Amino acid sequence: MKQFYFLSILTFLAISGFSQGPQKAVGIRGGISSGFEYRVFSGEQSSYKVLLSTRKQGLQLTGMKEFHMPEAFEFNEDLSFVYGFGAHVGFESWYVDRYYFDSQDVNDWYSERKSGPIAGLDALAAVEYTIPQIPLVVGIEVKPYFNLFGKNFFQLQPFDFAFTVKYTF
Repeated sequence: MKQFYFLSILTFLAISGFSQGPQKAVGIRGGISSGFEYRVFSGEQSSYKVLLSTRKQGLQLTGMKEFHMPEAFEFNEDLSFVYGFGAHVGFESWYVDRYYFDSQDVNDWYSERKSGPIAGLDALAAVEYTIPQIPLVVGIEVKPYFNLFGKNFFQLQPFDFAFTVKYTF
C-alpha cells in the first residue's frame, strides 16, 4: 500500500511539473554583445534576464525585464515575440595614441591602453522559435543600448543584432 501512495504522489508531481512549462533558461548570445544569459520566468508572459557579455574589450552585466507574446504569429504557434528593457554596468578598454619627443627632435608615438567604467540603458526586441521536440529555443534579437558614461560621454548603438540559443528547464 505504501508503494501505491508513493507512486501516486510521484505521478501527480510529475504531471503538475510538466503542465507548468519551462521556468528557467540558460543560453548563449552571439552579436556585438556576445555572452551568456540566464532567464527566469516570473509569470506566463514575463521573465527576467541576466546577460554577462563582452563588448569593446570589456565586460558588461545586463539585467532586463522581458515580456513574451506567445503565438504572436498566426502561421506558427511555436514562434513568439519578446520585448523588454533594462540596464547595464561594466567596463570597456580602448587604445589612445600618445606622441613623445626625444632629445634629438624625432617625433615618435606609442599606443596606451585605457580602461574605464560604463553604465547605460538597454532595450530588446526578439523573435524566438521554441523547438517542440526538445527543450531548446533559438532566436534573433536586436538589443539597442546607450552608454551614459564611459570612453565617450554618450554613446548610442541602435543595431546590436544577435543570434541566441537557449536551453529551457
